[in-house]
Amino acid sequence: MFDARPQHNEYLRHRAQQFRQQVERRLDGSLTEDEFRPLRLMNGVYLQLHAYMLRVAIPYGTISPDQMRTLALLAEKWDKGYGHWTTRQNIQYNWPKLVDIPDMLDALADVGLHAIQTSGNTIRNVTTDAFAGAAADEVADPRPYAELLRQWSTDHGEFQFLPRKFKIAVSGGKKDRAVIAAHDIGLRLVGNDKGELGYQVWIGGGLGRTPLLGQVVREFLPEADLLPYVEAIIAAYNLSGRRDNKYKARIKITVAERGLDVMREEIEAEFLRRREAFTGVDQDLLAALKSLYAPPAFRNEPEGDYEQRRAADPVFRSWTDTNLSAHKQEGYASVTVTFKAPGQTPGDASAEQMRLLAELAERFGHHDLRISHEQNVVLPHVHKSDLFAVYQELKAAGLATANAGLISDIVACPGMDYCTLATARSIPIAQDIAAHFRARGLEEEIGQFNIRISGCINACGHHHLGHIGILGLDRAGVENYQITLGGDGYDIPAIGQRAGAGFPAEEVVPAIDRLIDAYLELRESPEERFIDAYRRLGVAPFKAALYPADA
Repeated sequence: MFDARPQHNEYLRHRAQQFRQQVERRLDGSLTEDEFRPLRLMNGVYLQLHAYMLRVAIPYGTISPDQMRTLALLAEKWDKGYGHWTTRQNIQYNWPKLVDIPDMLDALADVGLHAIQTSGNTIRNVTTDAFAGAAADEVADPRPYAELLRQWSTDHGEFQFLPRKFKIAVSGGKKDRAVIAAHDIGLRLVGNDKGELGYQVWIGGGLGRTPLLGQVVREFLPEADLLPYVEAIIAAYNLSGRRDNKYKARIKITVAERGLDVMREEIEAEFLRRREAFTGVDQDLLAALKSLYAPPAFRNEPEGDYEQRRAADPVFRSWTDTNLSAHKQEGYASVTVTFKAPGQTPGDASAEQMRLLAELAERFGHHDLRISHEQNVVLPHVHKSDLFAVYQELKAAGLATANAGLISDIVACPGMDYCTLATARSIPIAQDIAAHFRARGLEEEIGQFNIRISGCINACGHHHLGHIGILGLDRAGVENYQITLGGDGYDIPAIGQRAGAGFPAEEVVPAIDRLIDAYLELRESPEERFIDAYRRLGVAPFKAALYPADA
């Protein structure tokens, strides 16, 4: 597994020491909050409702056991014993004291982690598929490309003050699991008719106040042209993106207002100029990264009593049916550990749970862990003969909930329980929905389902991409929840459409209940997912279920 520490630790310690001095100046009054704000944001520090929040970058979601133990240490020593997985494959700490954050950054630097560019109008954490290097349908492992982009973009002198924040995702599978259509730049690894590897390039995606799907600006970009082309896209946006209105400053608005053809022309012209400055060093680095991301030493052994355990233990079988994904290596599976147990805050992980995952990765998972977009953790390489032992360890720690991809595996932002921007709570709504359908015993019958909840229009819960999306808003001091239908970030990218008037908090669960009952009645077979039934039937029958009085 690739380890960035030998190259970057000295620099990370320098950045931590620099921020320590800035914190001291803030605490002694030498800096006002307005003066301190841009400095703390450059180091991933936000001021939330009740405390500061530190957001730590986990590059493309890949993390080692010792790094996971350091995340546990931060939670235990400087927070309230837990951290929160985000939809950008990061972790947030919601309760640190400002005076302690430099010590947290020092501890992170010891294991090659940091909080640089997890905030601000710059290039954020590059993300990819949580199953990278393991997925059975993979065209190529996207992590070397994501690491190349990470090294290139970190403290890039030209792109520290973009019109708005900028997000890049890389997808390596035949099925997109990196949500590239919802990113400022989405890169999909593909082959051409000559058998050469390259990228399909998307630009102009994004959620928030004005959700838009990206568009393909290049059907095939040769592998060697990655950095000059990405640099050309961002340079063109940096020049033409709006700075007069922060709500219209994202590249999605630039593309929508100026048109894809105009943007493509500017990007291609910029690309020709910038390409000449690349001497091939980037390709040497990419080749080195590919060798560092070589597959682990997979075991060629029998599956042991795996199938017998499945047959004898229906609870274990249920967990394997929902929480395992197909692996490219025979005899292996990828394990999704969901942080969506009944009553749990979606995405919250305790220090003890983090340490257990580190131990399991060392004993059973080739020292590899991933943070997913769904606020879960993945053990990407587990031999099937070890699955029952892994399951037992997870079960003892309350982490063996068999609900990956089911209706209780809800993605939710922190909402008004933490966030100063939120206009409504997200966490209680997610907990109530999950508890309700677990009590009804319908999770498995409903099947694959995607609910996403955001506590404001910034859409950190990605509600636009949920089969059912829920957006919490403030209506004259009362929390009101709009419901969107038909969103999808993976199979066929789609922005969910608002169904109608919002619901007060106490009516959200009954409204979702009516939707699910309608779906179960209308589907053609148990194999037809809600999103497929919605695409077949359209919005009308589901809107009628949501608003029976109007119907």
